[in-house]
Amino acid sequence: MALLTIATAALLSLRVISAFAQDADEEVEPSEMPRGLKMKVSTSFPSSEIFGIKLVNGQPTQALIQITNDEPESVNVNFIGGHLTTNAFAGGPHIIRNLTTTRYNVEIPPGQTDEISYRFATELHPQDLRLNLAAVVTDSQGSPFTVQAFNETVSVVEADTSVFDPQIVFLYLFIGAAFGGTCYFIYSTWITTLFPQKRRSGKGGERAKKSSGQSKKVDSADQVSVVGADGPAVTTGAKAYDESWIPAHHINRPQAQRVKSSGRPKSRSKPAE
Repeated sequence: MALLTIATAALLSLRVISAFAQDADEEVEPSEMPRGLKMKVSTSFPSSEIFGIKLVNGQPTQALIQITNDEPESVNVNFIGGHLTTNAFAGGPHIIRNLTTTRYNVEIPPGQTDEISYRFATELHPQDLRLNLAAVVTDSQGSPFTVQAFNETVSVVEADTSVFDPQIVFLYLFIGAAFGGTCYFIYSTWITTLFPQKRRSGKGGERAKKSSGQSKKVDSADQVSVVGADGPAVTTGAKAYDESWIPAHHINRPQAQRVKSSGRPKSRSKPAE
């Protein structure tokens, strides 16, 4: 029951801080806490640059909160949270994003200093915002106190892109392939028509001769033997039939005999008168 009361008080305290966020520029580290709670709080960012604190989108930001307990008794750090505000709108600061509230339950003995790491991430448009971090601390009697840890202007930036990023490499390949395909289409559609094609040399008859060529002699190794019912038959060249079935007078055609004529022409006899 006591733990529930402390958690409720912590959430209410953070709500109060969010509702009454001030745009004061005074330094908060180190600072003395109200209500007689003697504590000193300072916050540092290990990844901060010389030009200021930058919150990189998509990457966790680490804040090191150093708390010194000057009370005669121990104190307990229960929660740490915060929010981002802007003054771009009329009517005072407006909350842009509430940060994650993390539970710690870290006890700090009197006169001791403890350092607590708080991490959060952002996904916002690049802009300048005011970061407000607060811690909920309870004393030895269980009374909750809200301790402001940080209240300054920070810059939200995008992460640096690398040339070897897989997404960037794939984008380059896609653009290169699209560009190459477009150039090839333009070349094959319009540019090739501007240059006349070379005609092949030679007339039609000569090309027909070259294409047909002369009949080649068939080697005996290339002869194909055909086995039929009456015995084997050998085919040569383009013949693929059995000649034993063809009559001899069809195969051996008679050759025309030439008649020798005398050199003197025959003279016709004159009729008798």
